[in-house]
Order: sequence, then C-alpha cells, then structure tokens
Amino acid sequence: PIVTLLIGMAGSGKTTLFHRLHYDCASSGRRCYFVNLDPAVLEVPIEPQIDIRDTVDYKGVMREYKLGPNGAIVTSLNLFATQFAEVMKILEKRAADFDHVIVDTPGQIEAFTWSASGQLIAESLASTFATNIVYVVDTPRTMGPSTFMSNMVYACSILHKLRLPLTAAFNKVDVQPCEACFEWMDDFEKFHEALDAAARDDPAGGSYVTSLHRSMSLVLDEFYRVLARVGVSAVSGAGIDALFDKITASRAIYDATYGAEINRRLAAAQAAREAKAAADLVRLEKDV
Repeated sequence: PIVTLLIGMAGSGKTTLFHRLHYDCASSGRRCYFVNLDPAVLEVPIEPQIDIRDTVDYKGVMREYKLGPNGAIVTSLNLFATQFAEVMKILEKRAADFDHVIVDTPGQIEAFTWSASGQLIAESLASTFATNIVYVVDTPRTMGPSTFMSNMVYACSILHKLRLPLTAAFNKVDVQPCEACFEWMDDFEKFHEALDAAARDDPAGGSYVTSLHRSMSLVLDEFYRVLARVGVSAVSGAGIDALFDKITASRAIYDATYGAEINRRLAAAQAAREAKAAADLVRLEKDV
C-alpha cells in the first residue's frame, strides 16, 4: 500500500479531510486502512483501525507528568513510538489487503514534524512502504500574500525535514477557490503584484516584510515547480479523486528518489551503531 501522512495546521480541516477520505474509500471501493495519531482529539469522525488513544491516555499523561497540552501531545507520541514496531507488524501483515494507509497526525503540527517520535514514525513507515505527505492548507486563510508565503515556507520545511514526496492540498475550495494561490506559484510576478497591492492597503505592514516576501518567492520558485498541488473540499468532496491521483503518482517519485535516500540513511545509521558496538567491545576487552 501507499502510506499517506496527513499534516496540517490547526483549523485547516485536516481531520475533516480524514473523514472525507474514509467516506470516499467506502463509496468508491478503494481499499484503505486508517490510523489516528492525534492523542488529543476528543472525537474522531470515523473508527480508525489503529488509534493512538487506545494505547495512550492523553489526559492521564498531562496529569502524571504535569505537562501542558502541547507537551502532553509530544510525550504521548513518544510513548506510542516505543510501541510502533507492533504497528508496523500489523501493517506488514495486512499489506496485501489494502491499497492505501491514511494516517492523521496531530493538529499541533510541530509536535509531529519536529519531534524525534514523529521522525521515527515517518522513517519507520517510509522504510517499508511507499510513503508521501499531504500538507493540508486552509485556503480562505491563505489568500493574503503574507499568510500564503508562511504556509509555503512551512511546507518547504516539512519537505526538507521528512524528505518524502509532498502534495499541497488546498482545502475548503467550496468556500474560497484556490486558483489565485496556484497563479502565485506559477508566476512570481503575479505574487509581487499582490504584495504591492497589500502594501498599498496596509502601509504600516512595513517595506522590510514586503521585501522579504518578494525575495522568498524567488527562492521558492524552484520548489513550486516540483510541488504537487490540488484543490479539495473536505465538506463537498470536490477534488478528492484528483488528490488520490496525486497520492498514487507519488509512488514513482518515492521509488526514484526518496526510497533510496531513506534506505541509505538507515544503512548509515545501522553502520554507525555497529561501529559503536564494536568500539565498546574493544574497550571492554581492554578493561578485562
């Protein structure tokens, strides 16, 4: 199967998209397996086959370790990651039964993308299955050039951190079309025009910020050329078939680039562990 990590900022509609993908799989006959990695969600709109909440009590973690909400999410992920080998065994055992594995991650995006446990989970999945990222963008809140640039920089940082094929899914197109965002990605001059218009409307915004965004658009131009993107609506279902097409296409990208890189990193890490074990053994023999 192809593993898809759903990643998005709080309020982007990520969990609603998770629900929509489940509904679409059930109605279209796609064989999908669903995993929830958000320990803090009160209600998941579907019944995932694997749910972190069945293993880790988020509120109990807060009480036991005297943590705030975000710290408890990271700690819950850490605790779950210690048992993720069991999850991998389940997925490997049932691999022939499914075409897709859809994984919902915490809405506190940095808790997954910038934590050791998130890295471990992503690499564990990617070392066994073709894995990709769907970065969910809140389209109505991304129509300003400043917020658009912030979202794209974050998408770029996730791509750099996890090193997996990434598709930007511009959600809520039933409320706000995403064509303007796509136009900014295809033509940086259009983005510069939007920046100038925003600067005229808000002179207090500062010329430094405008200059920074202008420079960043040029830096990210190459990133946009290879970034898969699609407009979707988790509510109406618009664009879901196109999203699955992007997910399916990511397998070829994974096989050509990312899979080999992940295997190389894992082999290097294993070699480093073996070298350390050998050095420790030599020191032990000398002591004896």
